[in-house]
Amino acid sequence: MMQMKLTTAGILAAALGLTACTDPATIGTNGSNTQQGAIIGGIIGAGVGALTNDSDRGLGAATGAIVGAAAGSVIGNQLDAQERELRQSISNDGITIVNTGDRLIVSLPNDLTFATDSSAISPAVRSDLNKVAASLVRYPNSLVQVIGHTDSDGSASYNQALSERRANAVADQIQAGGVPYNRLAIIGRGEDQPVASNLTPEGKARNRRVEIVVIPQG
Repeated sequence: MMQMKLTTAGILAAALGLTACTDPATIGTNGSNTQQGAIIGGIIGAGVGALTNDSDRGLGAATGAIVGAAAGSVIGNQLDAQERELRQSISNDGITIVNTGDRLIVSLPNDLTFATDSSAISPAVRSDLNKVAASLVRYPNSLVQVIGHTDSDGSASYNQALSERRANAVADQIQAGGVPYNRLAIIGRGEDQPVASNLTPEGKARNRRVEIVVIPQG
């Protein structure tokens, strides 16, 4: 009986073909992240399957692709649902939510969250942080990075310490909302990862932020 031989390169080419068929206009919208998650999971699964010691590595890659695609689809569905819930529950328009397909990034502008040079959380966002914490409790299968960022004003060492204090303050508020501490990774980036130019007041305001990054675990 003739067996069809599947190669890792062939499976990867097929997966990349699926990626090419994705409508760019739908990227980042509800539903499309489920498809993206399945594609990403399939590619990873194919690679893992191909590294097995099976006599037919093509079959191993195919099996890995199927399993990986299923896991990626589950993660995509979870992110889409959690994103919808957060958008409905968070009342402050200054807080942004980005769904990349493999994680959620909730960005808190420092000018909204903290007073100048302070790491005390403003009452204006405390309620919304409690809602984020409640969402994390409802979706327990994820790791959460809390990352502080500053603009370039002041010394780099001061900005680094300030970003750490602010990340810790947000993490403490999330933990108080019921999220176990062992799910949290607290990181200070200081001025090292700007998202806009530090040459304008508008750019500096965008760079001053704390990000809550939700990374689902399969």
